[in-house]
Order: sequence, then structure tokens, then C-alpha cells
Amino acid sequence: MTNLANTLVSQIAAHISADGLQPGDRLTERKLAEQFRVSRSPVRAALKQLEEAGVLVSGDRSGYRLVDAAAAEQFNAPVAEVDEDERIYLQIADDRVTGKLPERITESEFQRRYDLTKGRLAKLLRRMAQEGWIERLPGHGWEFLPVLTSLESYRDSYRFRQLIEPAALLEPRFQLNRPVLESRLAEQRWLVEGGIWTVPDAKLFELNSGMHESVIECSQNIFFIDALKRVDRLRRLIDYRQMLDRDVARERCLEHIELLHLVLMGRNEEASEFMRQHLAALGPLKSRARATG
Repeated sequence: MTNLANTLVSQIAAHISADGLQPGDRLTERKLAEQFRVSRSPVRAALKQLEEAGVLVSGDRSGYRLVDAAAAEQFNAPVAEVDEDERIYLQIADDRVTGKLPERITESEFQRRYDLTKGRLAKLLRRMAQEGWIERLPGHGWEFLPVLTSLESYRDSYRFRQLIEPAALLEPRFQLNRPVLESRLAEQRWLVEGGIWTVPDAKLFELNSGMHESVIECSQNIFFIDALKRVDRLRRLIDYRQMLDRDVARERCLEHIELLHLVLMGRNEEASEFMRQHLAALGPLKSRARATG
């Protein structure tokens, strides 16, 4: 089993626990692949391992049903370890944005700076590489990829999004992907109903940027789609520094719910204007969030 599949086993187990899934509830490769933004192959391997452990039982059409939620807990990483990994991850991200790290760095330097074991470093590097802000150099060391590092460029990214995201909703080939958007709607409702208070900053970024990316993918305009994904990759690290107060962030999630309702009802002109207003208000809020921090 690949490292990614092993990671997915823990993530799916955590999903079972956090969402309070009950025996008989169904899990599918497609929905889990969309939720964790990976291909179906590692999801399939992870589900198979959970089946072998007695957590799930396979059904038809790539689906599984939950048999024993308690058995999933053995795959959950200890909370303290997860929290420490997240703390170190965010510290590296912050050091990258503030220029404290060189463009190129060795694994030995990473270990020395952050007091990391080889195993923990390998896990962090895999995550950063998958997110697209670092890559391995041929032969030796790692190189950070370009990211936004100034509030001015961060503001520019929101002005750019105000141009492309409302326009994408009016594209003539716009085709609603109802299952994906309904899944995004469920995520936003989970945040509003209490998840917003406990979800880590990095996961909150993924949920919210993923919602916007799912909407723009319905446009079927590859230039809009690729442009937003590139902007999200570039802004990821500075976005961690500019996270909103969670009360304010919850209000933005309520706006996401309203937006998704409009799109799901086929009211794209209203959704386009709502998107424009949402981004116009969000840009200044995010730029000020920790400007003095």
C-alpha cells in the first residue's frame, strides 16, 4: 500500500468519527476522492484495508457500508501528534512567507531548524509537495515554488478573482455538477453547524477554496479553471496568515451556502452577482485580518 493510501486510511477513519457515521451508512470511492482531492486508486486501496479490518463491508457500484465505527478508531492518529504536525506545518509555511527560509533547503536543515525526525519530516514534505509549494531537486535537497508573500499581491489575487469567478457562472457551456456541489454544500453546512470552531486553518482553506474550484469547474472553461487553481496554490501560505476570526469566517460560510443554493437552482445570473459581492467584501477583510500580526 502506498503512503498516500495509508494516509487516506487515517483520514477516512477520522471522517467516520468526526461526522458520526452510523452502521449501514454508505461510503463511495467517488465521493471520498472528491472530498480528499485525490484519485480513486488510493481511495480504493484505503477502503480495502478498512474492509479487511472489519470497519466496512463492500457493496455494489464501488460502494462500502459502515459495519463497525468503533473499529475505525484504531486508525486515527493520536490527537497530540496531529496537532504537533499541524503546528510545525504552519510554522514552515509562515517562515516561507516571511522570508526566513532560503529558496533551496536540505532535509538536514529542515530537521535542524524544526527538530524533526526523518519520519515526521518525510510526512510534512509529502504534504507540501502534494499541495504544490515545494518540490524535490534532482539529486539533493528541496526547492520552494513561487507563492504570494505580500499583502499587495494578495489583494491583487482577490481583484483577479472578482473578474473570473462571476464570469465563469455565465459561461455558455456551464454545466451543473450536482453531486459535487451538493457535497460542497454539506461541507459548508458542517462548518456553520459547529465545525468552524475546531477545523484547522489548512483544512478550512481546502474546504473553502475547494468549494470555489468546484463551482468554476462547472464552467468547463479550462482557462478559468486553471487560473483559479493557480491562484489558490499561490495564495495558500499567505492565506494561513490572513485567516479570519472564526465568527467572521462562519458568516462567509453562510454566504457560500447561499451561493450554492443559487447555483443548484440554476439562477446563475443572481449567483454571478452574489459571487462578485462576496469576493469584493472578502478581499479587504482577509487583507486586514492579520496585517499587523
